[in-house]
Amino acid sequence: AMSKSAVKISSDLLSNPLCEQDPSFLEMVMAFDTAMKRMDSFNQEKVNQIQKTVIEPLKKFSSFFPSLNMAVKRREQTLQDYKRLQSKVEKYEEKERTGPVLAKLHQ
Repeated sequence: AMSKSAVKISSDLLSNPLCEQDPSFLEMVMAFDTAMKRMDSFNQEKVNQIQKTVIEPLKKFSSFFPSLNMAVKRREQTLQDYKRLQSKVEKYEEKERTGPVLAKLHQ
């Protein structure tokens, strides 16, 4: 998205009437526009390579082993439960140590 924005900025600069007034400024803006377009094509090439070499194989891998996705989901759920219960324990530890509070803390 950043390289697309840079290309848009460079093309907007190139279409600015100020460029027509100063030839050296026009030359700099044209060089900037060329560099931004090259950078955008380079970034797009890298995104395509990442898609081919990382994302597509991972999708294929996860389809072969659906139990891994289930294990990850169970782990996340257990982690959320643990954090919720840990906050309850901390809350009871902060309270005054009475019989009911100690019983709940023990639970």
